[in-house]
Amino acid sequence: MTLRGALIGCGFFARNHMQAWADIGEARIVAVCDTDAAKAHAFAAEFGAVAFGDAAEMLAAVRPDFTDIATAVASHRALVTLAARHSRAVICQKPFAETLADAGAMVAVCEAAGVPLLVHENFRWQRPFRALGAALTSGVIGPPSFLRLSFRHAFDIYANQPYLAKIEDLALTDVGLHLFDMARFLMGDVASVYCQTQRLNPRVAGQDAFLATLRHASGAVTSVECSFFSHYTPDPFVQTLAIAEGPLGSIELLEGYRMRLHKAGRVEETDVEPEVPDWGGKPWHLVQESVVAFQRHAIAVMQGRAVGQPSGADNLRTLAVTLAAIRSARTGQVVDGLSADP
Repeated sequence: MTLRGALIGCGFFARNHMQAWADIGEARIVAVCDTDAAKAHAFAAEFGAVAFGDAAEMLAAVRPDFTDIATAVASHRALVTLAARHSRAVICQKPFAETLADAGAMVAVCEAAGVPLLVHENFRWQRPFRALGAALTSGVIGPPSFLRLSFRHAFDIYANQPYLAKIEDLALTDVGLHLFDMARFLMGDVASVYCQTQRLNPRVAGQDAFLATLRHASGAVTSVECSFFSHYTPDPFVQTLAIAEGPLGSIELLEGYRMRLHKAGRVEETDVEPEVPDWGGKPWHLVQESVVAFQRHAIAVMQGRAVGQPSGADNLRTLAVTLAAIRSARTGQVVDGLSADP
């Protein structure tokens, strides 16, 4: 049976959601909503859906199997609460929430309604990181003790999303939380964080670079670095590069989607480049394919075949790390105690 979905928010990234749902035969978006009527009608016409200007009206009329929320963070709590009353599953775009109180409230309302809540954290669903996660789980390098994640580029991210240039904690809240989620996915829960930020691009009002050190509950350490104003030729955008080290060897994710295993005096290289969707193109295929992978996973969750990765409850811990990194950058202090429940 094809699952019927409703999309709230018809902005820049929502197009990836719509294209990916259209790729997946087990689900179909039947209704879309945006406060900008022109955007809603354009999406509806292109993808064969019905357009609405009010989310409550749409959900009451359609009663979808799932609601996909692709709006700005300030609207999430109200929309998740509304969707929990009218659908059987809720997917919420990142950032999940601005505060732990709002995030906890969304988790609680969905739990009370018996509705699965997933957060659209697509970085951990990128093919290179699915491959790295599988390699670490296999034990090929033993229990990992160190991870480095590096997302550095000078691509003009402000052209399609000009509001980003006005966000105070830009790098941490736009990409940092993706990187922290990947660190947790690969290395386990975080116990403490120390973070320093920079403002590099004079066009940007907030902090567009940071360096964070995470100590995990296992004792392992992750170095997370991000910059939106680092100049390389060719520019590595949109790739995140990585190194994972363990007692038996190391694994690198390098430019050009190369995964290299260093073990027993030998190097083994694997191509982990994702396929380009029919509707996609390079270099965006890394993101586009990850959206398809995440949404296939969401269908498995809705069908009872998988546990949400990440669920709203799991994403509370990623949000706690992100907020702790912001606090650390402002105070210059290590923030610990993060392994306890948020």
